[in-house]
Amino acid sequence: MTMYLPERVLVSPSGFKESLSAVDVADSIAAGVRRVLPGVRVDLYPVPDGGEGTIEILATRPGTVVHTTRVTGPVGKKVTATWLEFPEDSVAVIEMASAAGLSLVPRDLRDPTATTTYGVGQLIATILDHGVDRIVVGCGDSGTSDGGAGALSALGARILDDEGVEITRGGAGLAGAVSIDTSGLHPKLADVEITLACNIHNVLTGATGVAEVFGPQKGASKKQVKQLGKALTRWADLLTSTFDPDADLHLGPGSGASGGLGAGLMALGATARDRFDVLLGDLPAPADLDELVASADLVITAEGAIDFQTPRGKVPAEVARRAQSTGVPVLALAGSLGKGAPQVHDVGIGAIQSIMTVPMALEDAVRDGRQLLIDAAERALRLLMLGCAVSGRREDFVRQRYAA
Repeated sequence: MTMYLPERVLVSPSGFKESLSAVDVADSIAAGVRRVLPGVRVDLYPVPDGGEGTIEILATRPGTVVHTTRVTGPVGKKVTATWLEFPEDSVAVIEMASAAGLSLVPRDLRDPTATTTYGVGQLIATILDHGVDRIVVGCGDSGTSDGGAGALSALGARILDDEGVEITRGGAGLAGAVSIDTSGLHPKLADVEITLACNIHNVLTGATGVAEVFGPQKGASKKQVKQLGKALTRWADLLTSTFDPDADLHLGPGSGASGGLGAGLMALGATARDRFDVLLGDLPAPADLDELVASADLVITAEGAIDFQTPRGKVPAEVARRAQSTGVPVLALAGSLGKGAPQVHDVGIGAIQSIMTVPMALEDAVRDGRQLLIDAAERALRLLMLGCAVSGRREDFVRQRYAA
């Protein structure tokens, strides 16, 4: 019987938030594939998306130097944040999640009206003092919704209420902001190009803004969502009137990145760009993702949750977009399949599969994530082999029939 099996598989996933990095996800899927096809060539290309694990992925590229800095974390406690330097290119890359990510916020303290991006500003200030020509800020997996106010404060801005007192940190404090004193801003900001590597679909205000879409994910109650929505609208108005009356910091692409950090840094002159264009295109890389896709027989991607948001700039959709022009089939694995998951078929993902076969607690899924991924990849490949067998049997039948 004729059976055409894949000879080359590309594994190109995102990380699973608070569970596995993209590197770990890729390794796990590859292990499952090799259970079924031990001799197959498996290329690994975990995709940096600006969120957790971005520095880990980029640090494998030639000539990079990893730095660590102690900064104020999202709940006020000191954390060790990382940033990456490409010395030959005079470029620094920040993973904002290492200074203000959701994973740094204990579950009993998840309140986006109180968490701050102050540590992100401290990280940027450290790099400014170090000296580079360009800073890339990876936006993703944030635990904050303060519109970047904390970062601006750390960079020397004074955000004042109607009595001339600095507002409290966190999204709730923005409701009392009436002016911004920019006289103390870091003097080297004007000499450095800042690029936000972000999901440009994320906007600051409105029905699809930071408060409504991401507030509940970060622990906000319905009342706090409304509170945040009003505060961020006020903040966008203040940023616009202070820095650039012509800027659209309400609905501008990327303004809602990382809980509005995008808007705050855009007010200082930062440029928001598609994160994949920046992280996969601008920075030195050991391999070209498009070339790997084109040479594969099968592409497997993955992310923690596949749902209606996936087609809006998430890793599986980006991988599928690159595969569409070559006709290479794409399979996506996910920790969970949520509302609107079938929409991913419209962007080129041929099949999706949850790694969980029975209901289980989130803590158990996080703990067992690696084994669940290995097993899911094995199941998917066995189904693929079955399909290949059926196709081969049909082809042999047709060949024999016409030969007769």
